[in-house]
Amino acid sequence: MVENYSNAQYSVDANTRIRDLEEKTKILRERILLVSKNLVDEREKTFNELQETKKILLELQEKNIRMEEFLQKLAEQNSGLARKEELMILKRQFDMIEPHLK
Repeated sequence: MVENYSNAQYSVDANTRIRDLEEKTKILRERILLVSKNLVDEREKTFNELQETKKILLELQEKNIRMEEFLQKLAEQNSGLARKEELMILKRQFDMIEPHLK
């Protein structure tokens, strides 16, 4: 009788352990699925942010090129203009010659 009780108790313990292990396995699967979903979501979010950053970088590079071209044209136009000092020298020379022209 004690043997039957011992075997029955062992059987109940084994069944309980199996159910506990199955429950732990189920919980682990759910956690793995959740972590996988979060990982995929984060990957998509990071990819989208990276794409947006690349787009902004390309726009900034294009603007930078246009600004460099504009500054180059402005410098070329400015080099053709007389400076204030040059104009003052010419004015003094003209003032020196002007009395002789009258």
